[in-house]
Amino acid sequence: MNTGSVVGRVRAAYARIAEADRPEVWIALRAQEDALAEAADVDARVAAGAALPLAGLVAAVKDNVDVAGMPTTAGAPSYAYDPPADATVVARLRAAGAVVLGKTNLDQFATGLVGTRSPHGAVRNAWAPDRISGGSSSGSAVAVALGLVDVALGTDTAGSGRVPAALNGIVGVKPTRGLLPTTGVVPACRSLDCVTVFARDLALARRTVELLTGVDGLDPLARPDTGGRPASELLRVAVPTPAHLQDLAPGWAEAFAAAVEGLRRSGVEVVEVDISPLLEAATLLYDGAFVAERTAAVGEHLAAHPELVGTGLDPVVARIVAGGARFSAVDLLRDTERLQRLGVAGRAALAGAVALLTPTTTAHPTLAEVAADPVGVNARLGRYTNFANLLDQSSLAVPWGTVDGLPFGVMLTGAAFDDRLLAALAARLAAPTLDLVVVGAHLTGQPLNHQLVAAGATFGEAVTTAPHYRLFALDTVPPKPGLVRTPGDGAAIAGELWRVPAAGFATFVTALPHPMAVGAVDLDDGRSVTGFLCEAAALVGARDITRTGGWRAALAGSPG
Repeated sequence: MNTGSVVGRVRAAYARIAEADRPEVWIALRAQEDALAEAADVDARVAAGAALPLAGLVAAVKDNVDVAGMPTTAGAPSYAYDPPADATVVARLRAAGAVVLGKTNLDQFATGLVGTRSPHGAVRNAWAPDRISGGSSSGSAVAVALGLVDVALGTDTAGSGRVPAALNGIVGVKPTRGLLPTTGVVPACRSLDCVTVFARDLALARRTVELLTGVDGLDPLARPDTGGRPASELLRVAVPTPAHLQDLAPGWAEAFAAAVEGLRRSGVEVVEVDISPLLEAATLLYDGAFVAERTAAVGEHLAAHPELVGTGLDPVVARIVAGGARFSAVDLLRDTERLQRLGVAGRAALAGAVALLTPTTTAHPTLAEVAADPVGVNARLGRYTNFANLLDQSSLAVPWGTVDGLPFGVMLTGAAFDDRLLAALAARLAAPTLDLVVVGAHLTGQPLNHQLVAAGATFGEAVTTAPHYRLFALDTVPPKPGLVRTPGDGAAIAGELWRVPAAGFATFVTALPHPMAVGAVDLDDGRSVTGFLCEAAALVGARDITRTGGWRAALAGSPG
């Protein structure tokens, strides 16, 4: 890490946030001067030899997790308080060198899987603004998917760290309960809550989880990591029977079948199992006495402010939380016994398999569909996620391409403490990607960027070429530049690096019009990455705009 690089990353992140213009992602954005001061301190520590494994990365934190110096609201302004210290996981994140940029929007009191239950507005999907982002960790997932931050913290009780990952085409890791302490986290269901991690790639998500893991001496439900089972050469993974894959969105069953086949080709044995006990257990999270734990967490606050329901307090959330009051201790004991028996049956169904592979969720609803049926849509989204925390299981969600131009994701769920085993399986499953550098009409916010998104690409980082390229404004519709390699007579050109699934890249390149071509582009950090170049014949009469340093600057009217 070079001195000044963290400061540069933070500046670039704030520029990206302004460019993206998605204010609903954030409940509170940190003052840039404060973040830059922290970044400068990280740079100084790295220069002095400190080992900071996340130095150079920027992060976002769901606003039910404490960040010192910023109010915690859990999505309810009336609930706001000023925390005296960072939550344990935030303190560990910052100690590893990551710089927190702000607090993200969420389904109020972490109650929901839709991302629309907030007085700060619905968080729109990163790919399609008319679609939901998923919740409750909506802002954190979208911040990662849009490339505003590198990593984000969420929470998960019913699937809130996995559903929004799937709907935004990123990775969501839900560790075993208790591995990441919940000290400084506003509870939803205290005995079931997990802190989760979002990232655009599995390696970073898992590395972050490892850095945040460990008993803190404060959370009575925190547990030491027992390590789980090692990855075996003879792996068997269970998948649901066709009967339990009904009612998926059009094309999703076929996409899931492709993911199953990909796992099988990697050398994993795949077996169909009846997951009825797991799906029955899932219904207990909201339909049984366990919802009373939500009432215990924030019911008093809601009861004290009935006049705010419908304004500062979401009416759907208020109804769910208040509903827990109807259950008695006897109801809870009966439902606990029922859950235990379903757990035994579920483990028996999965006997011999190291994990269960499912779609992460069932569909990608529009904002209008959720508005018309907020409870019903939410319930369907949690079909494959709701049982994991109830049954003390580990889980993670990874993207698996697109269906009709929208992200599709799959999920691996396993026994408690088998987190690393799941990650090893997910690495086998992950669809191959390649890096692609763009410098013109495919940049974020430009007219052809939608082609990258439709190919399943995700934003990686802002980049600059090595100083031996020239840029020309071409006479095309829409306007686009041409990048040409000119060693000894060029300059550094600003661009973006996108990660494109191999299958999507093939389709994307096949449709690439003349005079564009694909070749190796050298970056200023020494990497050589696939990128867009231009055929020399197209440069006749084209205007040289190299002096602007990039396409956006040229469009803004810089001298060329």
